Amino acid sequence: MSVAIEMEELLVWNDEASSFWKAHLGKNPALLELPCGIGGADTVQDLVRHIWGAELRWAERLAGIAETPREAVPKGPVDAHFEFHLKAMGIFKGLLASPQENWDAPYTLEAAWLPPDKRTFTRRKVLAHALFHGQRHWAQLATLVRAAGFASEFRGDLLFSAALP
Repeated sequence: MSVAIEMEELLVWNDEASSFWKAHLGKNPALLELPCGIGGADTVQDLVRHIWGAELRWAERLAGIAETPREAVPKGPVDAHFEFHLKAMGIFKGLLASPQENWDAPYTLEAAWLPPDKRTFTRRKVLAHALFHGQRHWAQLATLVRAAGFASEFRGDLLFSAALP
């Protein structure tokens, strides 16, 4: 057995965290209005929109399909945002299941916010970034929610995930 963590395992971990937060925010909708300040989001609702909207755009970029414009991501509700996550998961799963995918191939991100010499990555690195992006923000959200006096019971550490044996 390899000691490497596979992208499929990270995908499961990502989906676990997203599913937790969808359910938790659904049960505690007042949390959505908490002031946030993470990732340029004014509220938790904005942060969730950012997480799942960005996740879909990364999946679309890797798949070479038209990218969903930021303004097409609805401001709410959480169920609408979660649909973007589910769509991204479907794209990622399809890409990972395809033996034709070359994960070592270069991917150039045409983004004005990146200097031209920092825009090319391997497709593997872009996928890893896309899967860790949400995890980082969910951890930030767990801290924000606790600091605001709300318990979340979020156990987002990989140690507690069913993704790895």
